[in-house]
Amino acid sequence: MTEPAPEKPAHVRELSPRSIIVGLLVALVIGASYPYIVLKFGFGPNISVVSAFFGFLALGLFARGYNRWENNIVQTAGTTAGQIAFLCWLLAAFDILGAEPGSGFDVHLSRLQTWIWLSAAGLLGVLLAVPLRRHFIEEEQLPYADGMAAAETLIMLDSRGPEARRSAFAMVGSLIVSGLTFLATQLRWIVDSLPIGLNAFSPRAGVGFAISFLNLGSGMIIGPRIGTSMMLGAVIGWVLFPPWLLAHGLLAANATRVDILLTVMWFAVGMMVAAGMAGLALRWRVLLRSFQGLAGSAAESGDLPLRWVLIGSAASAAFLVVVQRLFFRTPVWQSVVAIVLSVPLGLVALRVLGETNWGPISTMTNLVQAIFGGLAPGDLRASMVSSGITGAVAAESEGLMQDYKVGWIIGSTPRILTYMQLIAVPVGALALALMYPLLRDTYGIMGEHAQLLSPTSQRWVGFAKVVTSHALPVAQLAWMKGSFVWGAVIGVVLTLFELKKEWRVFVPSPTGVGMAMLIPFNAVAGIFVGAMLDTVWAKAAPRNHEQYVIPTASGLIAGEALVAVAIPLLVTLGLMKL
Repeated sequence: MTEPAPEKPAHVRELSPRSIIVGLLVALVIGASYPYIVLKFGFGPNISVVSAFFGFLALGLFARGYNRWENNIVQTAGTTAGQIAFLCWLLAAFDILGAEPGSGFDVHLSRLQTWIWLSAAGLLGVLLAVPLRRHFIEEEQLPYADGMAAAETLIMLDSRGPEARRSAFAMVGSLIVSGLTFLATQLRWIVDSLPIGLNAFSPRAGVGFAISFLNLGSGMIIGPRIGTSMMLGAVIGWVLFPPWLLAHGLLAANATRVDILLTVMWFAVGMMVAAGMAGLALRWRVLLRSFQGLAGSAAESGDLPLRWVLIGSAASAAFLVVVQRLFFRTPVWQSVVAIVLSVPLGLVALRVLGETNWGPISTMTNLVQAIFGGLAPGDLRASMVSSGITGAVAAESEGLMQDYKVGWIIGSTPRILTYMQLIAVPVGALALALMYPLLRDTYGIMGEHAQLLSPTSQRWVGFAKVVTSHALPVAQLAWMKGSFVWGAVIGVVLTLFELKKEWRVFVPSPTGVGMAMLIPFNAVAGIFVGAMLDTVWAKAAPRNHEQYVIPTASGLIAGEALVAVAIPLLVTLGLMKL
């Protein structure tokens, strides 16, 4: 586990005029380029390391006195914008559903409304994450692989001496290999290059191996236990479950990957939610100390005082309720319920992200959709809009926790990172509000010739139809409820076993198992291979491993991320065609 760095030198200013200006410029660039990636692939690469490189170019090459702490402010702003821009799939889902004849869904946001709505939700997400920093980052020391990669990037760009140079060479070398490999795949993010014919569903379920060094790097950081747990979950969800579901009439013989996902997800979500909440309940003393620290000694810990967090959260939540009433005609009670639900589900999402490096934002919104399917039967507007709040809040919470991980490693002040996030949220929302309509109108998101089909949006829309349908088959409904309960029971049991340190290494992580059932098998395979390579390396050359594993893994993550963000910029400028 990476240890936190010594405190920054006393003369260094983190939140300087140039770090703020450069940070907001980077936020605009990231916010404008990231939606293309998300709409095309369904998810996006690590935006933190990309922001760190942009910050180095602006601060290190065109200004004197470059340092990692100012660049962390830039990185934080870019990450914030990327998390907001990720919500383009939400806007695309509104458009897809609204275009369907007879759907009755008539939500059409203007650019101004999009900016205000996402800004309000993003600010709330930032504030709700603040009290959890000490618990997830300091007490549990969850990996947050993207955060570790960003921290290693900042250190590499600001290091001197022979050891620093060797680490930098390792990172740059792996970065180049990763970036060139991603280009060689011709932008096919999920490449089923090695299909495994374990059953008739294998090709359609994506059972194989994805050529992605980003996944390999993530696996090297999260380690063998989580990597193995994820492979176990992938085998259960994508290999064993489909034939069993077919035999019991819960899947059609021609079921697609999305059909399989929408069926097996209930077991996975039940496991992750129950395990996450049980873990927090069993560690209530640690959580209590975190809140006491905010209330009593925020100045010493560097966190935003709890009183400010409470006032800001209440104000943001009230503003969000009003905005949704004006823009969506959402009843006040629905907005309040959605905001309340975003707190426990956000806690679960933060743990999942910390352990697996995959943020289950869309899955948490699916769960809220299911809840509103019972609270407001047949109401598509409630299902879509209310679950959208959860997605927006969770996105910014995850971004801030990644930034806190970076700050803990290099010695930044948490409170100042929070300030930068609060400043950058409206900037990222503005970039998305302006860019999404251009992408939609230029490339298309629906129809035979559309280039940006947004798989996440399609799944979200399909799920909304399912949970608001009055004609859901009895067998399917029974499966949804029963598998959720069984998943929850197993999640709690595994969490209890995890508490025994001597057992922990042999107990599958319920978070890893559950998350792997929700993401492509071929991506999990890459993560697992990375975790195994890390294990072999650590045993074969422990000293070499200790010095180079994080720089190498960070380079693998950064290379693919940099190229993935550069492509839409080149396309937008007319320098490249797809």
